[in-house]
Amino acid sequence: MKILVTGGAGFIGTALVKRLLKDGHHVRVLDDYSRGVPERLKSIAKEIETIQGDVRDFAQVDAATKGIELVYHLAAVNGTENFYKQPDRVLEVAVKGTMHTMDAALKHGCRRYILASSSEVYQEPTHVPTKEDERIIVPDVKNPRFSYSGGKIIGELLALHYLAKRGVEAVVFRPHNIYGPDMGHEHVVPQFFERLAPLRAQKKTGVLPFEIQGDGTETRSFCFIDDAVTGIVLVAEKGKSGELYHIGTEEEVSIRDVALLMAKIMGLSIAIVPGKRVEGSTPRRCPDIGKMRALGYNPSVDLKEGIKRTCEEEWKKFQKAS
Repeated sequence: MKILVTGGAGFIGTALVKRLLKDGHHVRVLDDYSRGVPERLKSIAKEIETIQGDVRDFAQVDAATKGIELVYHLAAVNGTENFYKQPDRVLEVAVKGTMHTMDAALKHGCRRYILASSSEVYQEPTHVPTKEDERIIVPDVKNPRFSYSGGKIIGELLALHYLAKRGVEAVVFRPHNIYGPDMGHEHVVPQFFERLAPLRAQKKTGVLPFEIQGDGTETRSFCFIDDAVTGIVLVAEKGKSGELYHIGTEEEVSIRDVALLMAKIMGLSIAIVPGKRVEGSTPRRCPDIGKMRALGYNPSVDLKEGIKRTCEEEWKKFQKAS
């Protein structure tokens, strides 16, 4: 099958592209490399088509979609810092990018369209674990943090009530805290690693103070990249058009415990020091993955094993760069 992956040089996008190649598909990547890293695709560069382009430019999206049967739309501006500093860009990429890829899919007769949404759409879930039919809201339109989740909500509405109504099968997945080696620098796991690695390199001993945002009691569910990609492919293959699916695990853990686990794996002992809480952050977030299990999804990498693999790979890179 001929497949387009927007944001294909990103963390999740690269892993997805490699999986699709392994499954025998012809893959085309559209990425402007503003956040994606071309080097991630270096090992498979001769096996894929790559187009450097911006999803905000319809002409570029149109050209990239020609001859395509299936679209995975992953391109987005993620990272909490970006939500606050560039909410206009976050929204522009979300809204224009989604509209452009959908209109191109309609124009070129694509059979199926898979939209990456986000667990960020759940700001105040009434039930945890949370099902896909949970209410989604923007608590404060004046808070730029919600530029990202707001853009994702708009994307979901477009997928279900615009694209799917016009003849292209549209399926939405909401990923929950995907992590793994080569993740980047804008999320909790890599940020913790970047702070712990120098301490390990310096062979620090004793109980070391480690400041985090808030008191660390906020909970999340983390999903290892291999399990996430398996889920995303399953959504494309078996997901029902007009439906939403969670990609994640039901292993709820506090941010405090994530930091303690990472420190232990890296041979360090830390004492959590509460810091300033980020305005608009969500106390609890963990998905119910019953709908995905019904498709055959069964995530196999638990948090301890996934963090171990991640730290081992990132430590190798840290040592090489030192």
